[in-house]
Amino acid sequence: MTHHRVWDPFIRVFHWSVVTLFFANAFVVDDDSKLHHYVGYAVAAALVLRLAWGLIGPTYARFAQFAPSPAGVTAQLSDMATGRKRAHLGHTPLGALMIFNLLLSLAGIALTGYLMTTDMFWGVAWPEDLHEALVTWTEISVVLHVVAVIWESRRTGVNLPRAMVTGIKDIPDGLQIEP
Repeated sequence: MTHHRVWDPFIRVFHWSVVTLFFANAFVVDDDSKLHHYVGYAVAAALVLRLAWGLIGPTYARFAQFAPSPAGVTAQLSDMATGRKRAHLGHTPLGALMIFNLLLSLAGIALTGYLMTTDMFWGVAWPEDLHEALVTWTEISVVLHVVAVIWESRRTGVNLPRAMVTGIKDIPDGLQIEP
């Protein structure tokens, strides 16, 4: 087993903070409360910080490092179809697509939530409808993300949830490593 420091403290705090904040706003906090707005602003602030960190942060935090390519996505799908196992130190190509999906969805939720508080869009239906649709899409995406993380962890032998807690990916010996 080889140990690789991958996820820095900022990435881990960002990840678990957004998980907690999104869960709270989607399932616990009353939609009409001021707390719902403040939690939404906290998610938006976290997204802005993550955007900056994705440009200036360490290697595995940078968007350029894990930008998925069609060839990478095809290779990962081929690996899954044929049973070939490779470990990715950063995000897998499919994982990167999901991360970009989640970041954009959360940004859309924050934007539409903000629009609903402005005079220009107060009482207008489409921002609220889009906001609710994006929340539903994000909930579905989160479930798919969790299922995929568990499945990929079992398939490759790399405990991905533990890595997101500790920052260290433990790669089984003999497993081909992709950067």
